[in-house]
Amino acid sequence: MKKIVQIFIFGILVCSCSSTKVEQKKLKYYNENGIEISRPEFNEILSTNNFLEIPGDSVNEKRLIYRENRGIIADRSILESLLETEIGKEIDSNKPIVIIYYPGKDRCNSRSSSDRNWIKNWHNELKNGLNQIAKVDPIFIYKDNNGLDKYSGIVNWKKDPEGIIENHFFKHHYPCLSFVVISKEGKYISFFGEFSKEHVWETTQLIYE
Repeated sequence: MKKIVQIFIFGILVCSCSSTKVEQKKLKYYNENGIEISRPEFNEILSTNNFLEIPGDSVNEKRLIYRENRGIIADRSILESLLETEIGKEIDSNKPIVIIYYPGKDRCNSRSSSDRNWIKNWHNELKNGLNQIAKVDPIFIYKDNNGLDKYSGIVNWKKDPEGIIENHFFKHHYPCLSFVVISKEGKYISFFGEFSKEHVWETTQLIYE
């Protein structure tokens, strides 16, 4: 009986390994233009840090997307109005809007620093730099506030009003945090995934010129 059980368990393990290998073989990789490429090509492009990996149309697909996106929104005044209601503060129509976006808890933002002094200093430096460039404060928006406890008393996060920020700029769950800077004319530059405060400053300077 013991031998039969051992054979049965061995059979399950073999089937499990085989299934895993089959699933791996089924994986398809696509570049930023939706063209299927090999896994080595996919990984090589991903290593440049100019792209992020996002899920494809099915669980067996992975595709690349540019980390930076540029465009223009049809009516900035609608966005302003919703944000003003949410943050309880008027937004200057002649200044850029700088939004830091939190999509919800993930492996990337879960492993980021929880040192409150470091978090406070980083955000103070971010705000001071933006004030020097354009006299604006960043607006912190979240989709899902799970994992934001470490920012309590330091960063005043606000719920994405009617999902307008997600729908306009962040249609996928990009890891860590992302940001977008919107000009007074409605032109914008967004950046997906982990970023430095210097990158936010440079983008704001570019939009504000």
